[in-house]
Amino acid sequence: MKTVLITGATGFLGTHLVDLLRREEPQARLRLMSRSGSPSNGASQIETVAADITNAEQVERVVEGVDEIYHLAGTVERTPSDPWRLYDVHVEGTRHLCEAARRAGVSKIVLASSSGTVAVDRDPVFRNEDSGYTNEFVSEWPYYLSKIYAEKLVLRYHQQHGLPVVIVNPSLLLGPGDTRESSTRDMRLYLEGQIMAVPTGGLSLVDARDAAAGARAAMQRGRPGERYLLGGPNWTFRDWIDHVEDVSGLRGPFLSPSPRAALLMARVARRVLPLFGGAFKLDDESIRMSALYWYCDTSKARAELNFETRDPMETMRDTIEDLRTRYPELRAG
Repeated sequence: MKTVLITGATGFLGTHLVDLLRREEPQARLRLMSRSGSPSNGASQIETVAADITNAEQVERVVEGVDEIYHLAGTVERTPSDPWRLYDVHVEGTRHLCEAARRAGVSKIVLASSSGTVAVDRDPVFRNEDSGYTNEFVSEWPYYLSKIYAEKLVLRYHQQHGLPVVIVNPSLLLGPGDTRESSTRDMRLYLEGQIMAVPTGGLSLVDARDAAAGARAAMQRGRPGERYLLGGPNWTFRDWIDHVEDVSGLRGPFLSPSPRAALLMARVARRVLPLFGGAFKLDDESIRMSALYWYCDTSKARAELNFETRDPMETMRDTIEDLRTRYPELRAG
């Protein structure tokens, strides 16, 4: 019986991957690593381990006896109060894992990164795995920079030590089960009436359940040393809002100001809304990001991994229904 380690197992992508592996690989022993060490609900197939990816000794113990690793541990923050925490988690944590995996002779590692490391531009172009890193576009956001550094790190381990690592780069994750709202927060803000203008950029989205299947396919068929973009439709934000309107029954904004004007409107809203008992929750970094195009070409993953995505409207419906179930105040349409 092989042992499969999943770091970040309690996150949005991690929970869907664990569910998938339990269904598709019932003979595998799943070792779930998270800082909290959440209980396994009595499943004999699952072993839970409380460990911090930034602690080298703890990582060494967790990796011992492991055959395969899905490295999903990470922190999603657009406006981090402590940028060095992102570096510690994404870069130093990944270094600890690579060192431990090299000593343990792990057969394969799948690293979950972000499409934003290679697939973002000021123009609506479809970038692929060979487009190069996006430092010029994301240099002000420590989250994406730390993901870029982590990718470079694992690729160096592959080149210098033969570490069998494959990178998957999901775009914006949507779907049910994002209890921490690491990816679906903008959808909740829309349902709360917080999205007051149509951004000028565009995005790619992918169902977290499909991304989990893509990660498993990368473990089975992905070529070590390669990365695979996992995305669904590439929509302008006008397209996105139109689709959310259709599913939610809530009218969206119609104004599409320039990024500079949008930032000014946000600052005014933060001053004015509290006077009437309200609040404006959308941060400036999200506004700046939404002026870019996060489009990706997923033909490589579709060809080499047989990566498939469901109807995005199913994803939108499931995301909104999940949010409305957890937050009954969002039910009004």
